[in-house]
Amino acid sequence: MPVCDIGGGQSWSGATTCVTGFVCTYFNQYYSQCLPETAPSKPTTTGRSPSTPFSTAYPGTILQSGYYWIRAVEAPNFHMYLKISPQYVSDTAILNSYTTAGQFQVVSGQLWELISGGLLYANVIPSSATDKLAVTFKSTQNAYGKFSWSGVALQWSVPTITRPNLSAWLVCANQQLFVNLGSHGYQPPARCSDGTIHYSDSVANSKQKKRDTTKDMKNE
Repeated sequence: MPVCDIGGGQSWSGATTCVTGFVCTYFNQYYSQCLPETAPSKPTTTGRSPSTPFSTAYPGTILQSGYYWIRAVEAPNFHMYLKISPQYVSDTAILNSYTTAGQFQVVSGQLWELISGGLLYANVIPSSATDKLAVTFKSTQNAYGKFSWSGVALQWSVPTITRPNLSAWLVCANQQLFVNLGSHGYQPPARCSDGTIHYSDSVANSKQKKRDTTKDMKNE
């Protein structure tokens, strides 16, 4: 799948258009990407309400219908997966091993995690910081901004903040996930690395080194 023509990726000399069914998504001056036009399907819920922590490890390692893994696609966090620490309870969002990856979906601006008995919701924490915003998972819905898919990339936006790239995230100390308020690929905060995170419905693993050319293509 070609790098597309919005910027095209600096020094890129190959094809610059997307094929039918894909739309161009700009990440930075080095990286534009052809992504599917259609967002992932909406999951079918069981009608169970959000709940407090459960002792049973659910949904486990089998991907449930309508849900997705979310993982980083750039070094140094390539194929580190979104989860909560500790697992399945209201707490900090991190990127870590595929062995305890959470299962997620975006519905009506909310990022859901499926747990036993219901859902947890990603909450972006308002702050006066100018470089990043923390993300936690709670039993209450997020009231600050909205989550969305742009092709396969996870985005967050809020009308009161102008972000250079809505798909930019930071992974900082202890693998904690933050919204990146700065420019993607340029001077991240100390002890943080930046990148984008994408949904995946393939087998969760850390061994896949060859990227899917329709999803994780990066112009070198």
